[in-house]
Amino acid sequence: MATTSQALTYRPAGATSPAEDAWPTEFPGFRRFETTVVIGHGERAWAAATDAVPRWGIKRRSGFRVSSDEPVSPGAEYRICAGRGPLSVHEPVRVVAVVDTENRCGFAYGTLPGHPVSGEETFVVHRDSDGTVSLTLRSLTRPAPNGPWRLTFPILLVAQRCYRRRYLRALVDQAIGGR
Repeated sequence: MATTSQALTYRPAGATSPAEDAWPTEFPGFRRFETTVVIGHGERAWAAATDAVPRWGIKRRSGFRVSSDEPVSPGAEYRICAGRGPLSVHEPVRVVAVVDTENRCGFAYGTLPGHPVSGEETFVVHRDSDGTVSLTLRSLTRPAPNGPWRLTFPILLVAQRCYRRRYLRALVDQAIGGR
Protein backbone atom coordinates (compact mmCIF):
# COMPACT_ATOMS: atom_id res chain seq x y z
CA MET A 1 0.00 0.00 0.00
CA ALA A 2 1.40 3.37 -1.00
CA THR A 3 0.32 6.91 -1.74
CA THR A 4 1.53 8.95 -4.71
CA SER A 5 0.48 12.07 -6.51
CA GLN A 6 -0.58 10.36 -9.76
CA ALA A 7 -3.95 11.56 -10.98
CA LEU A 8 -6.86 9.17 -11.42
CA THR A 9 -7.69 8.32 -15.04
CA TYR A 10 -11.29 9.60 -14.69
CA ARG A 11 -13.43 12.10 -12.78
CA PRO A 12 -15.13 12.55 -10.39
CA ALA A 13 -13.59 10.38 -7.69
CA GLY A 14 -16.26 8.68 -5.58
CA ALA A 15 -18.76 8.66 -8.45
CA THR A 16 -20.01 5.17 -7.52
CA SER A 17 -21.29 6.56 -4.19
CA PRO A 18 -20.58 3.61 -1.86
CA ALA A 19 -22.16 5.35 1.14
CA GLU A 20 -25.47 5.88 -0.66
CA ASP A 21 -28.37 3.47 -1.14
CA ALA A 22 -29.35 5.13 -4.41
CA TRP A 23 -26.91 5.87 -7.19
CA PRO A 24 -27.29 8.60 -9.82
CA THR A 25 -27.90 7.23 -13.28
CA GLU A 26 -26.09 9.69 -15.57
CA PHE A 27 -22.40 9.21 -16.28
CA PRO A 28 -21.76 10.24 -19.90
CA GLY A 29 -18.97 8.31 -21.57
CA PHE A 30 -19.00 5.43 -19.07
CA ARG A 31 -20.55 1.97 -19.06
CA ARG A 32 -22.55 1.91 -15.84
CA PHE A 33 -23.16 -1.33 -13.93
CA GLU A 34 -24.97 -2.03 -10.67
CA THR A 35 -26.34 -5.20 -9.14
CA THR A 36 -27.16 -6.49 -5.67
CA VAL A 37 -27.30 -10.09 -4.40
CA VAL A 38 -28.24 -11.53 -1.03
CA ILE A 39 -25.22 -13.21 0.56
CA GLY A 40 -26.63 -14.28 3.90
CA HIS A 41 -28.66 -13.50 6.96
CA GLY A 42 -27.88 -12.61 10.55
CA GLU A 43 -24.98 -11.39 12.63
CA ARG A 44 -22.58 -14.14 11.58
CA ALA A 45 -23.01 -13.30 7.90
CA TRP A 46 -22.63 -9.59 8.61
CA ALA A 47 -19.46 -10.04 10.68
CA ALA A 48 -17.82 -12.26 8.07
CA ALA A 49 -18.70 -9.93 5.20
CA THR A 50 -17.55 -6.78 6.99
CA ASP A 51 -14.25 -8.49 7.77
CA ALA A 52 -13.70 -9.68 4.19
CA VAL A 53 -14.74 -6.66 2.13
CA PRO A 54 -12.31 -4.00 3.47
CA ARG A 55 -9.42 -6.47 3.13
CA TRP A 56 -10.06 -6.98 -0.60
CA GLY A 57 -11.71 -10.35 0.11
CA ILE A 58 -13.96 -10.16 -2.94
CA LYS A 59 -11.07 -9.53 -5.32
CA ARG A 60 -8.85 -12.16 -3.68
CA ARG A 61 -11.55 -14.84 -3.69
CA SER A 62 -12.12 -14.06 -7.37
CA GLY A 63 -8.55 -14.88 -8.34
CA PHE A 64 -6.72 -11.57 -7.90
CA ARG A 65 -3.63 -10.80 -5.85
CA VAL A 66 -3.55 -7.52 -3.93
CA SER A 67 -0.39 -5.74 -2.77
CA SER A 68 -1.46 -5.38 0.90
CA ASP A 69 -3.39 -7.31 3.54
CA GLU A 70 -4.25 -4.14 5.48
CA PRO A 71 -7.84 -2.86 5.49
CA VAL A 72 -8.50 -0.19 2.88
CA SER A 73 -8.16 3.48 3.74
CA PRO A 74 -9.03 6.55 1.70
CA GLY A 75 -6.15 7.62 -0.55
CA ALA A 76 -4.23 4.35 -0.22
CA GLU A 77 -2.90 2.88 -3.45
CA TYR A 78 -2.71 -0.78 -4.33
CA ARG A 79 -1.50 -2.98 -7.14
CA ILE A 80 -4.01 -5.64 -8.09
CA CYS A 81 -2.81 -8.50 -10.26
CA ALA A 82 -4.62 -11.17 -12.26
CA GLY A 83 -2.99 -14.06 -14.04
CA ARG A 84 0.48 -15.53 -13.69
CA GLY A 85 3.88 -14.90 -15.20
CA PRO A 86 3.97 -13.18 -18.58
CA LEU A 87 0.17 -13.33 -18.80
CA SER A 88 -0.29 -11.20 -15.66
CA VAL A 89 -2.35 -8.05 -15.81
CA HIS A 90 -1.42 -5.36 -13.28
CA GLU A 91 -3.98 -2.83 -12.13
CA PRO A 92 -2.80 0.22 -10.19
CA VAL A 93 -5.70 1.68 -8.15
CA ARG A 94 -6.45 4.18 -5.39
CA VAL A 95 -9.17 3.88 -2.76
CA VAL A 96 -11.37 6.93 -3.30
CA ALA A 97 -14.15 6.34 -0.73
CA VAL A 98 -14.74 4.15 2.31
CA VAL A 99 -17.98 3.56 4.19
CA ASP A 100 -18.18 1.82 7.57
CA THR A 101 -21.47 2.28 9.43
CA GLU A 102 -23.70 0.04 11.51
CA ASN A 103 -25.45 -1.30 8.40
CA ARG A 104 -23.13 -0.51 5.48
CA CYS A 105 -19.48 -1.39 4.85
CA GLY A 106 -17.37 -1.11 1.73
CA PHE A 107 -15.26 1.03 -0.51
CA ALA A 108 -14.70 2.39 -3.98
CA TYR A 109 -11.43 2.34 -5.87
CA GLY A 110 -10.43 4.29 -8.94
CA THR A 111 -8.01 3.53 -11.74
CA LEU A 112 -4.54 5.04 -12.03
CA PRO A 113 -2.37 5.33 -15.15
CA GLY A 114 -1.36 1.86 -16.36
CA HIS A 115 -4.71 0.24 -15.49
CA PRO A 116 -6.28 -1.62 -18.44
CA VAL A 117 -9.50 0.45 -18.20
CA SER A 118 -10.52 3.80 -16.78
CA GLY A 119 -13.16 4.17 -14.09
CA GLU A 120 -14.28 3.15 -10.65
CA GLU A 121 -15.59 0.05 -8.89
CA THR A 122 -17.39 -0.31 -5.57
CA PHE A 123 -17.95 -3.27 -3.26
CA VAL A 124 -20.49 -2.63 -0.49
CA VAL A 125 -22.16 -5.01 1.93
CA HIS A 126 -25.28 -3.82 3.69
CA ARG A 127 -27.93 -5.29 5.93
CA ASP A 128 -31.64 -4.71 6.19
CA SER A 129 -33.66 -4.41 9.39
CA ASP A 130 -34.63 -8.11 9.09
CA GLY A 131 -30.94 -9.15 9.10
CA THR A 132 -30.61 -9.85 5.38
CA VAL A 133 -27.03 -9.19 4.27
CA SER A 134 -26.49 -8.16 0.65
CA LEU A 135 -23.58 -7.27 -1.59
CA THR A 136 -23.85 -4.42 -4.09
CA LEU A 137 -21.40 -4.01 -6.96
CA ARG A 138 -21.19 -0.77 -8.87
CA SER A 139 -18.83 0.22 -11.64
CA LEU A 140 -18.16 2.87 -14.21
CA THR A 141 -15.95 1.74 -17.08
CA ARG A 142 -14.51 3.25 -20.23
CA PRO A 143 -11.36 2.59 -22.28
CA ALA A 144 -8.05 3.59 -20.71
CA PRO A 145 -7.11 7.12 -21.79
CA ASN A 146 -4.01 5.87 -23.63
CA GLY A 147 -1.70 2.93 -24.06
CA PRO A 148 -1.97 -0.54 -25.60
CA TRP A 149 -5.01 -1.55 -23.51
CA ARG A 150 -7.30 0.78 -25.50
CA LEU A 151 -7.23 -1.64 -28.43
CA THR A 152 -8.33 -4.59 -26.28
CA PHE A 153 -11.26 -2.82 -24.58
CA PRO A 154 -13.95 -5.13 -26.07
CA ILE A 155 -12.06 -8.18 -24.75
CA LEU A 156 -11.64 -6.51 -21.36
CA LEU A 157 -15.42 -6.03 -21.16
CA VAL A 158 -15.91 -9.79 -21.59
CA ALA A 159 -13.35 -10.47 -18.84
CA GLN A 160 -15.08 -7.90 -16.63
CA ARG A 161 -18.41 -9.73 -16.96
CA CYS A 162 -16.74 -13.03 -15.99
CA TYR A 163 -15.11 -11.49 -12.94
CA ARG A 164 -18.35 -9.83 -11.85
CA ARG A 165 -19.95 -13.28 -11.64
CA ARG A 166 -17.07 -14.37 -9.42
CA TYR A 167 -17.43 -11.25 -7.26
CA LEU A 168 -21.12 -11.95 -6.70
CA ARG A 169 -20.31 -15.48 -5.48
CA ALA A 170 -17.17 -14.60 -3.50
CA LEU A 171 -18.83 -14.03 -0.14
CA VAL A 172 -21.56 -16.64 -0.57
CA ASP A 173 -18.99 -19.31 -1.45
CA GLN A 174 -17.28 -18.91 1.90
CA ALA A 175 -20.48 -20.17 3.58
CA ILE A 176 -21.04 -16.99 5.60
CA GLY A 177 -24.74 -17.16 4.95
CA GLY A 178 -25.65 -18.73 8.29
CA ARG A 179 -28.26 -20.77 6.46
